[in-house]
Formats: sequence, structure tokens, C-alpha cells
Amino acid sequence: MKTLRWGVLSVSRHYKLRIHDEVSSSELNTVAGIASRDSARAAAEARDLGIPKSFGSYEALLEDPGIDAVYIPLPNHLHAPWIKKAAAAGKHVLCEKPFALSADEAAEAVAFARGRGVLVMEAFMYRFHPQWQAARRIIKSGEIGAPVLVQTRYAYTNKDPGNIRNNPEIGGGGFLDIGCYAVSGSRYLLGEEPRRVLSLVNRDPRLGVDALSSALLDFGTAHAQFTVSTQAFPSQKVEVVGTAGSLTLELPFNMFPDVKAELRVRTNIGTRTVRLGPAGQYRLMFDAFAEAVAAGALPGSEPTPPEDGIANMRVLDALFRSEKSGAWEAVAR
Repeated sequence: MKTLRWGVLSVSRHYKLRIHDEVSSSELNTVAGIASRDSARAAAEARDLGIPKSFGSYEALLEDPGIDAVYIPLPNHLHAPWIKKAAAAGKHVLCEKPFALSADEAAEAVAFARGRGVLVMEAFMYRFHPQWQAARRIIKSGEIGAPVLVQTRYAYTNKDPGNIRNNPEIGGGGFLDIGCYAVSGSRYLLGEEPRRVLSLVNRDPRLGVDALSSALLDFGTAHAQFTVSTQAFPSQKVEVVGTAGSLTLELPFNMFPDVKAELRVRTNIGTRTVRLGPAGQYRLMFDAFAEAVAAGALPGSEPTPPEDGIANMRVLDALFRSEKSGAWEAVAR
């Protein structure tokens, strides 16, 4: 199988810290180039990471015929524009979450990519970790009964006014940065879309971003609750409560690639801990994408179809509307 040749749009700490080693160890992928608006910075990063090519602009990378696909870890407001530019250049696209700043913008970008015949996928890496796939299987099996509640917490501390995550004009704030995981995770585990949502938001008076946000998602027979914060002690956990038991993902989103994940299942028989992995969720995501490209998958048959990303944005849009109205808001269909 031919390896998929990747270009990285921007010098990203997230990519360097969490992704590069995993992708570089893959037999299905190779990182062929990295781009920055600063050519010296791109060259330095390429040397540091052992990437063959560097580019002094994103456009130059997209023009290179030696690049098959691009990974986009740009600030949130640049995701949709560069999805379209990459698709116009005939490159497949793996874009960091969220796809865009609204569902309409995400849908427009996906439609554009569809028209160019390329694959496009939102990079929710957690779904490729075996702990999440096992959790979904357990729920579907009925072992914990009918699910009635998904509770998620996700927090970190970042009060730096110069950090892009603290700029509301370019999509900063808790909902878009980590609330998107809580929304996506509950939808994935329940296998449904919420009908309406209610949110409670505290915005940092100096930065303007949502620094403490909570939400209630109404799935009908089940509810999802979550709280996310960008100004709290780092922590994360997901628990699903059913009519006959519960399961807990102890480290759901930023799972280490070199240790086993722990999934706790509680029923009236007792409690067991299911250990899964070690597994590199980023490598698994890139590998699944590469396999789809190699198989000639048609747009719409990506490992995680981009329509899922659009649906996730519809929920986030409703949460922002609820913040303003102070009331339940219906999720658009």
C-alpha cells in the first residue's frame, strides 16, 4: 500500500507534542512537508522534526504535487477557509476540531470539498481509541441497561491573553475548544442527536471568552450533562449511567499512547476494570484516513463522515443561542 504523503499547515505545538511521533511511526503515512507564513520558522521546524520539505506559505505547500493530504491545526476561524483552499488544490483534508465557527460555515466548506472529490474529516482522535469503541459496544450490548445519563467534565488552566484560545474573535473559549468533545462524545455514545439544549456560561470579564460553561442536552430518553472550564484544575472524565449499571472513562480525551486505558464497568454483579491498549489514538486516526484514501473511498465514506462534524456544530450553535436567550434552544436539523 502506498503511503499517504501529508503536509502540515502551520507550525503547531499541538502537532509537535502529540501527533508527529505517532504519524511518523506509521507504515501508512509519511509527513512530507510543513508550512508556516515564516519560512525560517518552517525550515527550523522541519529540521527539528526530520520533515523533508518546508514551505514559507500555506499556498506553496498546497501547490506541491508531492503532498496528497493536509492536516490543518490552524486557529478555529481559519479551519473552513483552508479546508476549501486545500480541496481546491485537490488535497484530502484532516482538520482539527471544530470544523468551523458555525454549522452553516462547516456545511459550506464540506460541500465545497465534496464538489472537488476529496475526502475531508474532523480530527476527533478520541473515537479511534479502543476504550471509546469498547464503551460504545458495552452500551449497545445492554449490559448497563438503557443509557439515561452521560456526564462529562473537561478542564484545563489557560489565562494567557496572548493565547489564541483566549481570543473570542477567532473562536476561542471553552465551548469550541473542549465543549466540542463533550458534545461529540455524548452523541457518539448514545448514537443519537439531542433535540434541545440549555447552557449556563461564565465569561472572563477581561478576555471575553467562556471560561466556565455547563450544558444540558436533551436526547429524549437520555440526558447529557457537561461542564468545561479553561480556568480550572486540569481534569477530565466521562460517565454513562444506565438503568442497570454504569461505565466510566477515566481519561477519555487525552489518553497517553504508551499506557493502557482503564474503563470501569459497574453492574449488580460487581465492578470490573477493562484495560485497553496501549494505543496511539492519533496514529489510529491517521491510519484509518490513509486506508480510506488507498481504498478509493468516495466522499461521504470517511472513517468519520464530515456530516458528523456539521451535526456537532449545530449543537454548539444552539448552546451559544441558549447562552444569550437563557432558555432551551432547539437543535437545528
